[in-house]
Amino acid sequence: MRRLAPLLLCALAGCTAPVPDGVTELVYATPYSPSHPFSRADQTWIEHVERQSGGSLRIRTIWSGALLAADQSMIELRHGVADIGLITPIYSKGGAHLIRTQSGFYTGVQSVGDQVAMYRCLERSSPQITAELAGLRILAVQGGSLPGLITRERPVERLSDLRGLRIRAPTELLRLLRELGADPVNLPMGEVYSALAKGVLDGVIAPADTFRALHFAEVTRWYTELVVPRGAYPARAMGEASWQRLRPEHRELLTAAVPVWERALAEETRAAVITGFAAARAAGVRRIPIAASEQERFDELYLRDAERNAAALERYGIDGMRVFRLARASVRGDGSIECREEQG
Repeated sequence: MRRLAPLLLCALAGCTAPVPDGVTELVYATPYSPSHPFSRADQTWIEHVERQSGGSLRIRTIWSGALLAADQSMIELRHGVADIGLITPIYSKGGAHLIRTQSGFYTGVQSVGDQVAMYRCLERSSPQITAELAGLRILAVQGGSLPGLITRERPVERLSDLRGLRIRAPTELLRLLRELGADPVNLPMGEVYSALAKGVLDGVIAPADTFRALHFAEVTRWYTELVVPRGAYPARAMGEASWQRLRPEHRELLTAAVPVWERALAEETRAAVITGFAAARAAGVRRIPIAASEQERFDELYLRDAERNAAALERYGIDGMRVFRLARASVRGDGSIECREEQG
C-alpha cells in the first residue's frame, strides 16, 4: 500500500516526493494554519507517530482548509477525501445531535483533562454517540479553555447589555442568548475574524487564546469575564476505510498515540490562553469583570437550557435526558469528574 488518499490530492494540494517502498503515507487535513495552537499540537503528534513508526509511516499535512470543510469534514473523511482530519461535530449540520448537545452539559468542569474525562464517561454510557461516529476512528478528544465574551465596540458589564448584539456562539448557547435579547449565530470560527472586521458580528463567545491565534485582538476592544462552560468532543479522526487498509502494527501505533495527541492539545491550549491575554493587552483590549450575581444567573439559565436541549433530543429517538443526568451526577464540587455510569 503506497497511498490511502485519492490521487486527486495532487491536483488540489501539490504532490510530494514519491513514497518509498515499505512506507505508508497518510494525508492529514485541517482548516487551521500551521501556526495555530491546534496545529502545533498536530505537529507534535505527527512527529511522534513518524518517529515511533521507524519511518514506515509518513504524514502529509494540508493546512488552512484547502481540503476539508469545517462543517462537512466528518462526511468527507468517511468518503476518503483525506485519511485523517480535524473534525468539529459540534458544527455539523446533521447526524451528530447528541455529540453536539452534550457539549452543553459541562457546567462546573474547569480543566481540559476533566472535560475529556467527562466526554469519555458519556461516550461509554451511550451507544448513540458511537452510532453518530460510525465510519470514523477517533484519534483524539479535545477540550478547551473556558470562553468569555469578546466584543467589538460595546462593553458588556451585565447580562442586560447583551440585548441587540449579534454574537457568534456555539449551538448550545443560541437559545439562551436569544432569551437574553441577543441575536446569536453559529458559524465556523474560521469565518469570525472577517465578520467582526466588517461589523457583521458585534461579538463572539470565545476563549482568550483567540486574541492571538485567530487575531481577534485586531478587531475587538473588550473582553467580558463571563465564564461560559465548555464541553469536550471528538476532534481528530480517521476514515474507517483508511483505517482498515493500515497494517496491524500501524493501527496499534495510532491507538497508542491517542493520549499523545490529547496531551499536546491540552498543553497548547493552556499556553495559548497566556499568549492570548498578552496579545489582548498589547492591542489595548480591556477586560471587564462580571458580578457574581450575574454569573450565577447565567449558570442557572445555562443549565436550564441544557436540560431543555437534552429533552428535545427525544424527537430524534435519542434519550438525551439520560446522558444529561449522568453528566450532572459525575461533576464533583471541585469541578473534577467521577463517572457515575451506574446512575445513567
